[in-house]
Amino acid sequence: MTILNDIIQGILLGGLFALFACGLSLMFGVMDVINLAHGDVAVAGVYLAVVLIPASHIPALWIFVLVVPAFMIGGYLVQRYLLQPSLDSGAITTLLVTFGLSIVLENVLLEVFTANSYSLNVGSLVSSSWQVSSQISVPYLDLVILGVAIVVLVALQLFLVRTRTGRLVRAVADDREAAELVGANYRHLFAVAAALAFGTVAFAGLALGAYTQVSPTAGPTYLLYGFEAVVIGGLGSLWGTLAGGLVLGVATTLGSQVDPNLGSMLPHLVFLFVLAVRPRGFFPKRAVT
Repeated sequence: MTILNDIIQGILLGGLFALFACGLSLMFGVMDVINLAHGDVAVAGVYLAVVLIPASHIPALWIFVLVVPAFMIGGYLVQRYLLQPSLDSGAITTLLVTFGLSIVLENVLLEVFTANSYSLNVGSLVSSSWQVSSQISVPYLDLVILGVAIVVLVALQLFLVRTRTGRLVRAVADDREAAELVGANYRHLFAVAAALAFGTVAFAGLALGAYTQVSPTAGPTYLLYGFEAVVIGGLGSLWGTLAGGLVLGVATTLGSQVDPNLGSMLPHLVFLFVLAVRPRGFFPKRAVT
């Protein structure tokens, strides 16, 4: 029963990793961009929430109504005026630009908030759990985060499949030149994809802030988990990111039962193993579908 409980906890933790990964997967699937600032954007979302909660008097559970739209607007502007010029110069330039954005965000947070860690106070949700049996308990916060991850993935899938803008985004991802011939503005559509990616990673940051303490230097750690989830699931596959996140979560909790250090190391070992035997991941797709 202990192993079963560890697997359940790993699946719940995997929801957080999947939430981090879906924005990375979306940007790669649409633009072939690997955003090295992804983790720092999530951390910035936590610190924005820390500022807005006392200023707006909005409960921590509802702060996403301010933070997520703000980051979507920011993502649109970053793509149009920062990433798009670098895309025209090549993939290496884009990597360098996102790396520079990561450094800037981290140092701004350190300058404004120093190295202090913060978390979001979501009340009794942190300590409450569903006691399934004497050995199995399901924390409500972890269950909510997993549910949010699934809802976000479903919403992105429906947007890409059921809406005109979403279908145009997929068309641009599949064949940019052909999409332009029928009147698609690929720069605008790339920016829409970036806005969605920034919005989802802001959600991930808020979930992380509710889950644990966050410091200004935590971004690269969660970028790594998100990137590994994307690669394990398959580059460009939204649902693959959920599978990748669950694999990493289960590896983390099972490894922690053997040794705390192994809990930090085993997900990365699993990532290297998958990379060796299935370099394209479990569900590889070139375009977001």
